[in-house]
Amino acid sequence: MKILALDSSALIASVALCEDGKLLSEYTLNNKNTHSETLLPMIESMLSHFSMTLSDIDLFAASAGPGSFTGVRIGAATLKGLAFGSEKPCVEVSTLEALACNLLGFEGLICPVMNARRSQVYTALFRSDGKTLTRLMDDSAMAISELDELLSKYEERVMLCGDGYDITVQAFNKTEIKYTPERLRHQSAFSVACVALELYGKGEHKSDTAFKVNYLRPSQAERELMNKNKETNED
Repeated sequence: MKILALDSSALIASVALCEDGKLLSEYTLNNKNTHSETLLPMIESMLSHFSMTLSDIDLFAASAGPGSFTGVRIGAATLKGLAFGSEKPCVEVSTLEALACNLLGFEGLICPVMNARRSQVYTALFRSDGKTLTRLMDDSAMAISELDELLSKYEERVMLCGDGYDITVQAFNKTEIKYTPERLRHQSAFSVACVALELYGKGEHKSDTAFKVNYLRPSQAERELMNKNKETNED
């Protein structure tokens, strides 16, 4: 099975091509360009090196959030455009679970953290035995101080990953952190593909039109609209 996976949920853009769980190619850019400008050229270049077209792809996968609202939307739109009309299955992958998959080879607690602004992070918690991940907490949005308090109760060192790594390490004062190499902190489309393959095996896939994103909380525009409606109702 050939899988085309992508992740544009933060500043980094990553695409990967895999076959039967084996990585054929991964293309990652951290040049701060708009993902709408980079994803398709990256995919086209990658496929051309293997003399493949989209018709050769058996499964499409993308990180469905949480993360940057714009980045997640662009990733979902790109996936829908690539898979449109192909009748090929698509898989929604949690950005946080894919990040945790980066650290699968390590044992212990793994906590992905995505910068949610206002001293908050999108986060989840997993335990790894070196081969498999066990989810301990659903994808959530919370204050970094609250996460510090929560993790400290486990009384063991924790590995962090995600674009919220630096701000979380700086803010923690109760939880002991285990160092994570730079390369493993960021999104990886190969990790998205690995999670997608597992979900596909469980029957968790859908059509491109049914693919949905998970922001975990309303966007700024939605929050402003809700506040405006609330003020109107109070008047």
